Amino acid sequence: MASTPFGATAVGLRVKEGVVLATDKRMSYGGFIMSRSFKKLFRIKDKIGVAFAGLYGDMGGLIRIVEASLKLYSLEAGREPSVFNTAKFLSALLYSYKILPFYVEVLVGGIEPGGKPALYVLDPLGSIIDDDYTAVGSGATIAFGVLEESYREDLNLEDAEKVAYNAVLAAIRRDASSGDGVDILSIPVNGEPKFKTITLRLVS
Repeated sequence: MASTPFGATAVGLRVKEGVVLATDKRMSYGGFIMSRSFKKLFRIKDKIGVAFAGLYGDMGGLIRIVEASLKLYSLEAGREPSVFNTAKFLSALLYSYKILPFYVEVLVGGIEPGGKPALYVLDPLGSIIDDDYTAVGSGATIAFGVLEESYREDLNLEDAEKVAYNAVLAAIRRDASSGDGVDILSIPVNGEPKFKTITLRLVS
């Protein structure tokens, strides 16, 4: 999937034990770094996470819409939305703005109600792809080099976290728009999701 012209790197992996999402923490416009601690990774439900690459204002607007809509869905349906429900909602929302689109690429990952790990990637017009591993953003090409070399379906969740971290780190080292740290959300099939931040001080 082609990356957007807006800087960021986000990666996702689906393994038997769960799903891992990771992003860098740099917020930049052109050659100017506006923030070294920008959040692009969100846990929106107990077992669902969303990671973004793209225009920062669009990320914020989309996450507010998604969180509010999923709360309403839970109240009306009497059950929690699935990962697929979340991805399809985002897909329809992005497509509805195709004339003036949100400039984002989105990863949606988590555990389905039956216990199956799920990972979806969406482009700015809402195209949706079910995948085992993926990367989006200006550093995606570099991150894919690590993912292609290191991904295996039988990775345990801890090793999947290391692969995700190394993929984002590789992008940070070569992509000037990605940098300063890595946020990682690990969502296990069994157990509580874990969020961690690794701060870096690399010249990039």
